[in-house]
Amino acid sequence: MLYKNRFSFLLSIPCMVAIMLLALSGISITANAQTADKVIAVVGKNRIILQSELENQMAQMAQQDATLNNDSTRCEILQQMIVAKLMVEQAERDSLLVSEEEVEATLENRVRYFISMYGSKEKLEQISGKTIYQLKDDNREIIRETMLSERMSGQIMSTVKVTPAEVTTFFNKIPADSLPFFPATVELGQIVIEPGVDPEIEALARKSLEDIRKKIVAGEISFETEAGIESEDPGSRDNGGDLGTMGRNDFVPEFSAAAFKLQNGEISQIVKTKFGFHIIQMVKRQGEQAHLRHILKRPQRTSQDYNKVLVKLDSVRAQLIAGTTTFQEAVGKYATDDMSKRTGGMVTDPQTGSSTMEVDKLDASLALMLDSLKPGAFSKPHIFDRGGGDKAGRIVYMKSITTPHKANLRDDYNRIQEAALNQKKAQRMEKWLAEKLPSFYLKIDPNYVNCSSMHMLQQAQTAKTR
Repeated sequence: MLYKNRFSFLLSIPCMVAIMLLALSGISITANAQTADKVIAVVGKNRIILQSELENQMAQMAQQDATLNNDSTRCEILQQMIVAKLMVEQAERDSLLVSEEEVEATLENRVRYFISMYGSKEKLEQISGKTIYQLKDDNREIIRETMLSERMSGQIMSTVKVTPAEVTTFFNKIPADSLPFFPATVELGQIVIEPGVDPEIEALARKSLEDIRKKIVAGEISFETEAGIESEDPGSRDNGGDLGTMGRNDFVPEFSAAAFKLQNGEISQIVKTKFGFHIIQMVKRQGEQAHLRHILKRPQRTSQDYNKVLVKLDSVRAQLIAGTTTFQEAVGKYATDDMSKRTGGMVTDPQTGSSTMEVDKLDASLALMLDSLKPGAFSKPHIFDRGGGDKAGRIVYMKSITTPHKANLRDDYNRIQEAALNQKKAQRMEKWLAEKLPSFYLKIDPNYVNCSSMHMLQQAQTAKTR
């Protein structure tokens, strides 16, 4: 079994997901290991796994949780790396494709993520000991294999579902003395309204950007230099306004419509979106993917703009308390931010997508409100900081809250459902491996063949010779 028992699903999911993400992370920024390297696994015709690759994954895992720095975790990571290679082999047999444009876009986005995480391109290059060009070159094939394995995995798991009856059966088979103890959780929703802007202030922001565009077009200053000085997008400003390579659907419609009309090197006219005013430069277009730069100017909101939002939210709250509208109806009618609309107003865990959040994972501003709310209650309207200097108004709704407790179906149905689904997926993966593995060449270093996590792979290999 890939998982030892039902109980392991309830506590091991975060660990196993982390292992899978690291094994398939699709980019490595770790500086080259100084220890002697060797091949520890060969999969299929010519796919190999090096000791250094495994140790890099272990180092990243240990940074997240030092308790995982052990032989058991090392074996589990190697197992997942082998399974990933097997899925790539099968994807190529099945003629699954990943385009060059998709690989480049994903590679660019992940490099940008690491630049954001470490603060600058220079810091990333210092930590990795490589230039951005070298990082991309070293990881291009890794990205391609990662995307292929993800697509193969998606095909394998596409039909795996779990019914309410299966969830109940799964839970009832867990011994009472093995039920985990869960921390406090909460379900919160919010209705977010973004402030409008005074027309005169909006006109000033537009005029400022028009002047910037004239200087760039006249050749007085480069786009990258001016972006570093003037852009109000903190995510791209320090990188010369560079947005990397992204798809048409990765941007808001107004931005995409303007950007994808541009020729290579061309600079757009002023483009207005909900974020403010932009000028866009097309660096290079490849079909439906484009490498872009932009400069953003945000019209500054005044206290009057925010007061109007609070008055509106106060009216919405009165309707909610009176019961003349439901929370879901109010979100659909009044919320102006895309995230609220996508989640029905519920605050969700970015890792799992679940609306049931552990209290200690909440944003600090939300956590501080818990003592003043009860299930079914709505907070008073208030202005909050969304990051990067962007502010909006909101009402917070508490749907439910639990204290630390032993797992039960009433309070923890979503978690138990996820655990049951993961067990079913693990069983599906075991079945797939049992069917496919005998047709692949697999060799594992003797130091790892006796790992418990390798037993199922070994059994499938043994079946091939019978």
